[in-house]
Amino acid sequence: MMDFNKLMMLVTDATVQTLVMVFLSILFSVVLGLPLGVLLCITDPETGICPRPVLNQVLTRIVNILRSFPFIILMILLFPLSRILIGTSIGTAATIVPLSIAAAPFVARVIESALKEVDPGVVQAARAMGSTLMQIIVKVLLPEALPSLVDGITLTIINLIGYSAMAGAIGGGGLGDLAIRYGYQRFRTEVMIAAVVVILVMVEVAQLIGTKISNKMMAKR
Repeated sequence: MMDFNKLMMLVTDATVQTLVMVFLSILFSVVLGLPLGVLLCITDPETGICPRPVLNQVLTRIVNILRSFPFIILMILLFPLSRILIGTSIGTAATIVPLSIAAAPFVARVIESALKEVDPGVVQAARAMGSTLMQIIVKVLLPEALPSLVDGITLTIINLIGYSAMAGAIGGGGLGDLAIRYGYQRFRTEVMIAAVVVILVMVEVAQLIGTKISNKMMAKR
């Protein structure tokens, strides 16, 4: 049995690494996925406010291809990019690159779905008042879709927590790395249990906070 203080130190360090990975990854994935999701919505040939069938089809194919890649394979394929941007392909910082790219198409679909739920009558009213395309996006679509966007981002965060744990299998750092290297490979069951418990707690906290924020936004309408 591992010393309790040492176990807590290992779990604490791994938790901080996972939180850093998830926070930065969700930030970068939203930066990448937000414009992509908006474009998918407004260029939709049937419901978009600026239909562009060819552009929409190209973007749809790109998103679908990226979403179809299993994360472990995508991470391996992105090792060269991680080396270029970070200088290494292993560790917490290097894992942020594939995590962000893996989550970006998911975020794009979440944003597209949320924007499509906005009442078309509100958009038509804004157009009738002479609003430009950018004004409709910034002042109508995004604010009206905020509760759904929060729910979608919450789901993305939960997925990223799972992805970050899988990244530990190939040197990604964090709780997944702790569970595999210190738990599984060294037959330390208590380490694996501690890592799994912390991951479950992180998922529950993320879901609780996301739901609370979304409900508050809905109540203010």
